[in-house]
Amino acid sequence: MAAATGLIDRRSFLKMAGALWVAGLAPDRAFALGKTDAVFASAFMAPNGSYGVATLTETGEIIDRTVLPARAHGMAYSPVSHRAVAFARRPGTYAMILATDGTAEPVVITAAEGRHFYGHGCFSADGKLLYATENDFATNRGMVGIYDGSNKFARIGEFPTYGIGPHDMTLAADGHLLAIANGGIETHPDFGRTKLNLDHMEPSLTLVDTRTGALVQKHGLPADLSRLSTRHVDIGPKGEIWFACQYEGARNELPPLVGSFSRGEDLKFLTLPQHTTEALANYVGAIAVNRRECLIGLTSPKGGVAVTLDARTGAVLNEERVADAAGVAAAEHGFAVSSYDGHFERKQSRVAWDQHIVRLG
Repeated sequence: MAAATGLIDRRSFLKMAGALWVAGLAPDRAFALGKTDAVFASAFMAPNGSYGVATLTETGEIIDRTVLPARAHGMAYSPVSHRAVAFARRPGTYAMILATDGTAEPVVITAAEGRHFYGHGCFSADGKLLYATENDFATNRGMVGIYDGSNKFARIGEFPTYGIGPHDMTLAADGHLLAIANGGIETHPDFGRTKLNLDHMEPSLTLVDTRTGALVQKHGLPADLSRLSTRHVDIGPKGEIWFACQYEGARNELPPLVGSFSRGEDLKFLTLPQHTTEALANYVGAIAVNRRECLIGLTSPKGGVAVTLDARTGAVLNEERVADAAGVAAAEHGFAVSSYDGHFERKQSRVAWDQHIVRLG
């Protein structure tokens, strides 16, 4: 893997996956894998209503699939341990960890009592630990659960996210800081997915030291943006943290939806053209960074659009209509985009892809 790009090519993936795993694929799937330049994974819903997670090529050919116990949301991957994880959709309580090299059976973990998952997490730099965003719903506190990859991902601790309703998080470039998007929305499993505090939301972005659990930096949003839920994050080409938001206010208001910050610096929101902001429909469902090409990718299922930005200038480079646009991940060039209606890079599948995709690299 090239450290500067964070991407993995087909040859590296085949070597990592192992000959036995590849030999076990159906001939047409092994052929598709041999032709692809990149490999991705995404959760899905099958036509019969069951759920799973699939490995697929850059052109949308499904290579392999694993059954999930319930609907999943986000995914994470460690290129060091060759593990991928699918997290249950909020307020779900399971996560499934899969060995992409075929060396181990899937492991299913369950959230601790009084906790549920928020659908996202990430691995430590060495791949030995898994971090998951969780809700301590009795006290309405965001937490990070810590799971030990050397012991069947047993839960070994937790620390706060220093905010309400944490959603996505990612490991910063230094390998020790977690960048966490606290959406600011209070929920409780007794009320399903109902948002309980829209009149007094508290969105924020925090940096937390994984070694101590200490708060390093916190950015609350100003009062006029209190209904702007900070939802998803990724790391930029210079180590900056990019974030994307979903607005819970009036539809005719057009707040900024994307921004970035670095440690020790204030938040910087992008001013997008009005037609682009309108196209995003106040809802960025996913964000990804192509660090090699200095690009930011955004998708909006509500707006039915995928947008590509220049990470250096913030300029809009491409705006494409994609019905039910869902996941986005860095590809060899630009981004791969999935949709709820089963499209992945223009290939139609019989499954419905869920909100996020991850590149295995």
